[in-house]
Amino acid sequence: MMAQQISMAEAELRNHLRMLWEQHVFWTRLTISGIVFDLPDITVTTNRLLRNPKDFEQLLAPLYGPAIASRFSTLFTEHLVIAAQLVKAAKAGDTTAAAEAEKKWYANADQIAAFLGSINPYWSAKDWQTMLHAHLKMTKDEAVAFLSKKYADSVTIFDQIEQQALVMADVMAYGIARQFPAQFP
Repeated sequence: MMAQQISMAEAELRNHLRMLWEQHVFWTRLTISGIVFDLPDITVTTNRLLRNPKDFEQLLAPLYGPAIASRFSTLFTEHLVIAAQLVKAAKAGDTTAAAEAEKKWYANADQIAAFLGSINPYWSAKDWQTMLHAHLKMTKDEAVAFLSKKYADSVTIFDQIEQQALVMADVMAYGIARQFPAQFP
């Protein structure tokens, strides 16, 4: 396999996106554990998690404009809020509410995928849908592992979530660099 050379600007973009996706999955894990175990830091942890969509918005706004960046932030915030609703319902044993939240969660993922596919010709809505659905499944599996006290499983699942988040970051960086070649020569 031949090595791909990228510019310093693209490397910085890739690193920034990797950091944002890492933060997304890290703070999601901490929020899930905070909900499951009623940890005293749940409010500050959740607030930090909810900053992540705004951090993405700041990165995307200079490229796509404030309206598109804000729309992504809104969709991504909804993703997080619905996830919390799902975990809370599952913890309470409310299978009806959990099923409804999960349905909304996947619909939101489909909206995010379609949105991303519409703003960048190098991003496939279908590919994003596949990646986001995998992300949701693994995140749900992680929450179930916490709820069932299978902590070793939760760590194994998180390792997979983290690897997949890095793939999403790289896909995002690749598409942005191709769409805006003057900024990422």
